Order: sequence, then structure tokens, then C-alpha cells
Amino acid sequence: MDKYIRFILFALFGISFFIFGWLSHSAYSPVHKIEKPSLFTQIKKSKKLNVVFLNAPSTYYIGTDGAQGFEYDLLSAYAKHLGVDLNITTANTVKEAIALSKNPNIHITSAALAKTHKREKTFNFGPSYFEVQEQVICHRGMLGSSKFPRDVEDLAGLKITVGEGTSYQETIEALQEDGFEINATYTSDYSTEELLAQVAHHEIDCTIADSNIYAINLRYFPEIALAFAISPREQLAWVLAPDSKELEADMYSWLNEFNQNGSMAQLKDHYYSYVLLFDYYNTKMFYKRIKSRLPKYKKYFIEASKKYTIPWTLLAAISYQESHWNPKAKSFTGVRGLMMLTRKTAKILGVKNRLNPKQSVMGGTRHIKSMLNLVPKGVQGENRMKFALAAYNIGMGHIHDARTLAKKIGLDQNVWNDLKVVLPLLSQKAYYKTLKHGYARGSEPVKYVDSIYNYRDILENHYEDVKKVPKK
Repeated sequence: MDKYIRFILFALFGISFFIFGWLSHSAYSPVHKIEKPSLFTQIKKSKKLNVVFLNAPSTYYIGTDGAQGFEYDLLSAYAKHLGVDLNITTANTVKEAIALSKNPNIHITSAALAKTHKREKTFNFGPSYFEVQEQVICHRGMLGSSKFPRDVEDLAGLKITVGEGTSYQETIEALQEDGFEINATYTSDYSTEELLAQVAHHEIDCTIADSNIYAINLRYFPEIALAFAISPREQLAWVLAPDSKELEADMYSWLNEFNQNGSMAQLKDHYYSYVLLFDYYNTKMFYKRIKSRLPKYKKYFIEASKKYTIPWTLLAAISYQESHWNPKAKSFTGVRGLMMLTRKTAKILGVKNRLNPKQSVMGGTRHIKSMLNLVPKGVQGENRMKFALAAYNIGMGHIHDARTLAKKIGLDQNVWNDLKVVLPLLSQKAYYKTLKHGYARGSEPVKYVDSIYNYRDILENHYEDVKKVPKK
């Protein structure tokens, strides 16, 4: 009997030990499971940031120096911060970009998307990086007539087209629900930029575009005109992949630093400072002269570009700013020719005849190159050319003075965005009396550089051989 009891106790002990072991394993096994790394970790490990870009002037396009665009430069800076490469997929319309954003391999969608209440229910938005306002844009020829709209009620009876799937469609549909009569067409075949072109050619009466898109494209389509704002201020933001909290937090932190250190102001200045220069008559004349005058001298700009490695569109823009492409141009101070060379400078450069178009272009380009070589080494990137052009206009001595003054008042002496703040001070006695080269009309080189880059951008947009659309 004792043996039987001992056997039962032993069996029960064994069973209890087994059950305890099994329960212990079940309780602690989740700790040993291998967790899937976060999206942020995956990005850093793969060294690739997969981004959908809308192919448009305000976001991403291929220019003379390769890929560029405000949002492209912004995300390139972020990719550099992460130590990864951008892996780019392009979209031609907002609707297409939104469709591509649903691909599980896409990390960020950059398509100048407004963070609307309706979209926030569907998409995972990251940090806002730009503030815009939706604007009704119509054909300039309607100005002064009863057809040109001044408010929402005036849109009745007009031919209006906006992109399908855009925030503009949301705005119109909301107004229609409120009882406004708006006969609008929605299209997925054309981008906002293409619709602005249709307005310029008066194929449609009006479209809607964000304020930044209108500002950039006004130079390219001078026949468009702002009617009125149709929305309150809105925030543009990137669409992030689901479950990307760590990526989102890092982007917020980085963007805050990007704003604090002045990089955002510099980037906005690069893309948007020229929009304030728009003058309808001068812009129309520029387009006219692109067809009537530039073809005679284009080959010289291209030849000089190849010899001195400066984009020909920039050289042509400089020449237009100097002489309006008039080889016989002459100022009251005696400078002459396409590049408006002084007699002394022409002699130094070996230009025997300033009125000879080829000699003037080659001599002027050589002079710009020499100025570029004199720019201090601390000045980097596109800042170097802007410093050189300012020196071409006002002299390198005054540029050195401006750098000295910038440093003295706590600005960055190597960044054009800061130097253009300082240069106008060179005409004020309180400042120039302490500087080596004295008084200068410092506002002139600021306007000079901005105008040149404005003309360059128009030329690059005009010529398909310098503005290629990337293939998907």
C-alpha cells in the first residue's frame, strides 16, 4: 500500500513539474520572440529613403544641374541628415501621387499636398513645411471685363477645370454643397501647371492653384492673373507610410533645426525670391526677345559655357540683364556690347572689339569665371555664383566689405541670403564709413542677382533641351 501511495505521489509530482514547466515557458516565450524592426530602423539599415515626388516646378524636376525643386532639396537635406540615399518615384498628377503613396514600399510622398480635414482622416501626415492659400487664377485678358471674377459668386458661368483628387476639388465641392453655382470639371489627365498653361492660352477661363505654385508659374505664363483667394491659409505636409511614428518624430526634430539654423530661409530665398520681380510688360518683352534676338547669339553662349563650365542659360540671362541682347548697347558710362564691358576690362580680357557678339560673350564669361575664382573658399554651392555675379556688378572689394559687416552683426558671411541683407547697408554712412572700400549702391547687386536668376529660370523652362522630364 505504501508503495502504491508513493507511486501515485511520485506520478503527481512529475505531472505537476511538467505542467509548471509548460506554463512557465508559455508565460515567458513572448519575451524571446524576434520583434520586427521599425520603419525608421529599416530605412537607416537599407540606406534608402523611398520617396514619391510630383514632377512639377514647386516639387521636383530635372534642370540644367540635374534634379532640383523646393521639396526635392528639402528632402535631400533630410536624407543627408539620415545618411541615406533618395530612391525616387515620380508622379505626373496629384491623383497619381496619392495612388503611389499606398505602395507598402513607399516611405514618403511629396506632392505639395495640403493637410485638409478630409485627407487627415485617410493619410498619415508628417510635419508641415510650407504655408499656402488656394487662389482662383484666370486669363489676364478677362481683366477689366465683367467676366473676370472677384468672388465666389462670380464663378457662375465660367469654364473652370481643376485636378481630380486635389484639395481644389474638395474646396469646390464644399462650396457647391453651400449652394454656390460653380460648373467645374475635374481631370486626372493634367497637372496644375498644365492647367495654368491652358488658362494662359485661354482654353479654359480659370483654375485653382496654391499661392506658391501660382507665384512660380507666373514667370512662365504671363497671361495668367490672380482673381481672388478661395481658401484660408493651409499647411503643406508630406504623407508618411503607416506605422512610422519614429520617422515622424525624427522629421519634426530635424525640420525644427533646419528652420532654426536658417537653412529653410535660404532654400525659400533660392526658389521664391524672384517671384517678387514679376513685371508683365518686361516679362512679355523677354519672351518676345527669346524668339527674336536670342537665336542669333545662343551659339556663343553655348560655346562659352563649354569652355568655362558655366550654364549657358545663366550666361544668356546675364547678357539679357546687361544689354537685352543688343550687341550695340551702350550706357552713359561707356560700357558696351552684349556683356556691357568697360574699355579697361575689355583690354585686360583681350577683347579687341566690344561690339563683336562672340568676343563680348567670351570676354564677359571669362571675367565672370575670374570673379568666381576670387570668391572666398568658405562660400559653397550656388552661393559662389551669386557672390561672383554681385562682384561682377559692384566689384569684389565691396563684397569683401559686406562679408566683414555680416560677420560683425552676427550674420553668415558665406551665405547669399544673409549677404543680400547686408549689401544695402553699404549705402548708409553709419556703416560704410568703417569699411575699407567705402560707399556703394548696395541694393543694386541684390536686384541684379535676383533678376538674372529669374531670367535663367524662364529660359530653362522655355527650352526643352535643358528641362527634361524624367522617365518613370
